Amino acid sequence: MKMLIKIIVILIVLMLIYIIGNIVYAKITYFNPATIESISINNNAKAIDSIKDKEYSALIWNIGYSGLGKEADFFYDGGKMMQPSESLVNKYFEGILNTIEQNPADFILLQEVDSFSKRSYYIEEMNLIKNTFSSAYQSTFALNYKVNYIPQPWLKPMGRVNSGLMTLSKFEANKTVRHQLPGEFDFPKQLFFLRRCLLVNYYPLANGKNLVMVNIHNSAYDDEGKLKKQEMEYLKTILNDEYIKGNYIICGGDWNQCPPQFPYNQLAKGKEGDYLQTNVDVDFIPNWQWIFDTKTPTNRKNDKPFDTEKTFVTLIDFYLVSPNIEVTSCKGISNNFEFSDHQPVAITFKLK
Repeated sequence: MKMLIKIIVILIVLMLIYIIGNIVYAKITYFNPATIESISINNNAKAIDSIKDKEYSALIWNIGYSGLGKEADFFYDGGKMMQPSESLVNKYFEGILNTIEQNPADFILLQEVDSFSKRSYYIEEMNLIKNTFSSAYQSTFALNYKVNYIPQPWLKPMGRVNSGLMTLSKFEANKTVRHQLPGEFDFPKQLFFLRRCLLVNYYPLANGKNLVMVNIHNSAYDDEGKLKKQEMEYLKTILNDEYIKGNYIICGGDWNQCPPQFPYNQLAKGKEGDYLQTNVDVDFIPNWQWIFDTKTPTNRKNDKPFDTEKTFVTLIDFYLVSPNIEVTSCKGISNNFEFSDHQPVAITFKLK
């Protein structure tokens, strides 16, 4: 009996050492960027000095780090997987590249793009996307998830995560800025989660103003909505400041909330269970335009692999557009969640 007690005590001590050691290491290596940082611009694209009067196109897509395709589930969302097989990740990534190629746009705003992360088998997604489209696109990238070691799940730790937002453009940006969004989870959870940000690109116009493209990915697992509320207030300030300057603004990405007054279960086929998605405040920014395709879901629940008839789906990927822009079309691109737990949304627009 004494030997059994001794073994149990040793195991408990080792577990405590492991837990405390991970917290200390995460604290020492914590990613803590400045509130505002300039981002380097990759100038491989055939850049255009200024945007002339015509119709333009944009595409948004959370690519799920090529690890959340149709066959995958995810442990954070009630599933079992930390990652699918390497062959599936490669298949998803190839499908992501093909989908982007088949749906060309002047501006492409991507979220959850990995760069040497264990969960995506250390595929250099950011560099591969940049190089694949370098002949036609300029690219910028901003980290929003940088943790050297995530110990969960315990039997198969997520390990290193290096991921962020990526914007591709057929036009030359004259400035790119990363804005650190306010708010954090409580300690020690904050050490292992994303540092949410905005990736803001400025494209010069012939009239001396700028087209401002804002790539956004709001907080998830924020049940009370406290983090999103802080993030949205910061975003409102940025958008209003740019609009006062006479600039044209498009903000798009994964908002992790539904558009104002859009029922979260309107597109659902499966049972939502305890799933509930909040909405953006209807009075968030008066006179601006919320642009989304009401007929095409953009996100699916990840508690199980995707089932066309049973998986709960909703709409959380969309655009916010300033009053001086006319959106001429908006279409969700349905691929049956084959390559990601999100689906792309494309728009065309004109500057007034």
